[in-house]
Amino acid sequence: MARPARKSADPTRPLLKPAVRVGNLDTAALIGELRQVHEDAEDENIGRMPADEELFRALLYLEANAGAVKSEEARRKAAITRVKLWQYLREQAEIHQAKAVEDARAANAEWADLVPALAVNAPSAAYNKAKRLQAALLADPSRGEKSVRRTPEAVLEAQQRLAAQAAALRRAEVKAASHQALTASVAQRLLEHRADLESHGDVIFWLDQIEAVLPNCDTPTQMLSLKTYVEAVVRELKKIERTTTRPPVLGPAAQLAYAAAAEIISR
Repeated sequence: MARPARKSADPTRPLLKPAVRVGNLDTAALIGELRQVHEDAEDENIGRMPADEELFRALLYLEANAGAVKSEEARRKAAITRVKLWQYLREQAEIHQAKAVEDARAANAEWADLVPALAVNAPSAAYNKAKRLQAALLADPSRGEKSVRRTPEAVLEAQQRLAAQAAALRRAEVKAASHQALTASVAQRLLEHRADLESHGDVIFWLDQIEAVLPNCDTPTQMLSLKTYVEAVVRELKKIERTTTRPPVLGPAAQLAYAAAAEIISR
């Protein structure tokens, strides 16, 4: 009986588990703790140790002077901390190298120009390595996102997904801005025709609120307040229309403003 053909792995399939990374660290604090270990051990060269913020140089010092720590337990803990800090540097290096490649390409660098910089032997290898580096930029494990496989196909799929998300966000922002502009326009029309609106106490109150917020309506909070006030005016006018025999709006222009307000708040 013939053996079933083995299915090849989909190169764009994400890993099933989020990438394991050390993530964000307070590196200066950790270097400070290692400095204290060496001070407690009376490291005679401690005065030459770089500042806590100089992570790379400080790690080189700690590596060169590890023997100054005589306690085996303290030396073991210090070495493990150094391992963690070097891992942090590796993760950060991938991110920043990927950004550097993007900047080089944006400045019209050819893949052949990046061959020696990426320590590869051919432009195609530079392209593939750059794509693998970009995988580090396309997921944030701190938010529980799954990592992207380090293949050009997987990176391209992730980039297309992010581009689609960004486009959807831009469309939503444009729609929201358009709705806000229409709300402001409708609010202005209500004010222009307030003399033809029912002079009920609540109607007057909400029109006054519109008049107060409309001239400086810039922030999302102010726009939300404006929409709330327009809704309140429409609600009060409809209430008058239902509960009395008198029309809440007089004149065709005011009626159009009222209808526009009712329509905008229904969206």
